[in-house]
Amino acid sequence: MSIPTNIVEGNGQRSRAEFGRFISVALNSSSELEYHLIIARDTNLISESDFASLSDQTIEVRKMLHGLLRHINSELFRISAKKGPDAVV
Repeated sequence: MSIPTNIVEGNGQRSRAEFGRFISVALNSSSELEYHLIIARDTNLISESDFASLSDQTIEVRKMLHGLLRHINSELFRISAKKGPDAVV
């Protein structure tokens, strides 16, 4: 739940930079989720096949979040380059 919650919360922020910060938090949450999946597998709470599927999905979400963060950061770079080094975005 924390990954989508951070994305939604970040989307409501005033600036793209703040949105990027929340995407970074969502990325950290994806690592936390992966750890929880490992623990669930190692304690036999989920099967190996469920672990593999959920882990693959988590990795795919992480890739998408990295892409979104790269896009936000490049957008911020373009805006600050146009406005100068003291621009607030």
